[in-house]
Amino acid sequence: MKRLKKMNFAGAVVMASFMFISCEKKESPEVINEEQTFEVANLQTSDESELISEEIMNIGEDVYATDEISLTSRANYRSDYLPDCVTITTVVTSTTREKTIDFGEGCELPNGNVLSGIIYLSYEKDMDLATKTIALSLENFTFNGVAVEGSASIVRMRSNENGNPQSDASASFSGTWPDDSTASFTGNRTREWIEGFGSGFWGDNVFLISGKSTFTGKMGNVFAKETISPLRRELSCRFIVSGVLQITRNELTATLDFGDGSCDAKGLLTYPNGETEEIFLRRFR
Repeated sequence: MKRLKKMNFAGAVVMASFMFISCEKKESPEVINEEQTFEVANLQTSDESELISEEIMNIGEDVYATDEISLTSRANYRSDYLPDCVTITTVVTSTTREKTIDFGEGCELPNGNVLSGIIYLSYEKDMDLATKTIALSLENFTFNGVAVEGSASIVRMRSNENGNPQSDASASFSGTWPDDSTASFTGNRTREWIEGFGSGFWGDNVFLISGKSTFTGKMGNVFAKETISPLRRELSCRFIVSGVLQITRNELTATLDFGDGSCDAKGLLTYPNGETEEIFLRRFR
């Protein structure tokens, strides 16, 4: 396990998320100073950072939901999101349920991401509670070759005003990439599970994500991100399919529109000066 920079967490994804996405330009033309603020290399690393955060919390929530449905419905429910190479153990104390999710030396998820190491979960024993807090932590964890440290606190609501499961997550993670570059990321995110809950099939799961996050790159570049329109995450697609994200750096603001719901790698980036450019989203190629 590589040694990672620690990051103080304040307030909370995407969970994670959370969970926001950046981009890779099709070409690398000369850009004006305002555009330099949104340098592609930093945005790419930021995008991968947010994916890591959101995926880790998604796994934690999937394991928790499996426990919740099985125990509250008294049925033998099983989600198919985690493959057989993942070992899940449960220890029940007088007040809590402790989960160990072990990916071993390397385990590939259905979406192609390869994970190793352990995710720990801890939450109250009473599964009939309408709301409870899930504590998440990592041990010797890697995500597509990125060594990751950090933790998250997820407040899970069994049913929101729309009748859907919802989670409000506070997350703080740091990562070291294979080239020894580092990044840290924190975020507060709300994720509503709008389709597929309880079906047992990961491919029909759909979420709406909103919140704020901060990313700090290896050169100390800081990006603040906030959803303007909720981001739609469909697990069957590698990309966010719709929604609008606002990105601020050095008091300049750009927006990224993820499109009309199509599962593609395109988005529309609007620079601080109002110019727009179609860009290609990046997700660990």
